[in-house]
Amino acid sequence: MTDRIIPLDGVRNFRDFGGYETADGGRIRRNLLYRSGHHADASESDIARMDGLSIVFQADLRRPDERERQVAKWGPAEILTHEGGRETQSPHVQFLSRIEASAEKADDWMNDYYRTAPFKAHHVELFAGWFDRLAGLEGEEAALVNCAAGKDRTGILCALTKHVLGVSDADILADYELTNAAVDINARLPDAQAYFNDMLGCDYPADVYRPFMGVRGRYLRTAFSAIEAEAGSLDAYLEETVGLTPAQRTDLKKRLVE
Repeated sequence: MTDRIIPLDGVRNFRDFGGYETADGGRIRRNLLYRSGHHADASESDIARMDGLSIVFQADLRRPDERERQVAKWGPAEILTHEGGRETQSPHVQFLSRIEASAEKADDWMNDYYRTAPFKAHHVELFAGWFDRLAGLEGEEAALVNCAAGKDRTGILCALTKHVLGVSDADILADYELTNAAVDINARLPDAQAYFNDMLGCDYPADVYRPFMGVRGRYLRTAFSAIEAEAGSLDAYLEETVGLTPAQRTDLKKRLVE
């Protein structure tokens, strides 16, 4: 599993999310589907590495304020973005600023985020654009999806992509949870704790910030349960909310499954 992780100097959580078996006996092709965090800290070496991956399309799921704060140093010719969802401050920072936080409250906040994220209008439009463009890639052309950390919004969209291609729920969850190895949470948590405590003027223990650094399986399960409760099924959500057509499904499988 960890061979999917592509170590870079300044881009976190960069990975190939191909290679998984599909229900019809195929396998998602490698070197065509990538995911990552933001590229604002990309080194020259990172840029050269990403330039060599044949990525022609990127879906940047970040809000406009995030793109302004962390300006990307790399990107292909075609980048899908959205102007919706602008915030004056990151939602998790807003949450931490207005309550006396605890590890349990932080965990619940993240879980609640996943309950609503699939239905935010700008996310739906970005998801639709991703699938539409992905179905039209040719030859060895590759695509990348990213957000700020490459774990929540990106995690949901990558999970939906694998579902469309016929990957099992177990493998979808395993790939989602690979974020925790890719970002090395335990090594980064002390610095994150110091940064947030200084910014907030608090003295919270490190575990308060853990949910914002990595992922937990229940978050993705919550997103899928919310989709099923609202739309009836993942497939109904993809068809009726996102607008994925049967023809696009066929093209995606033809293009991405071997």
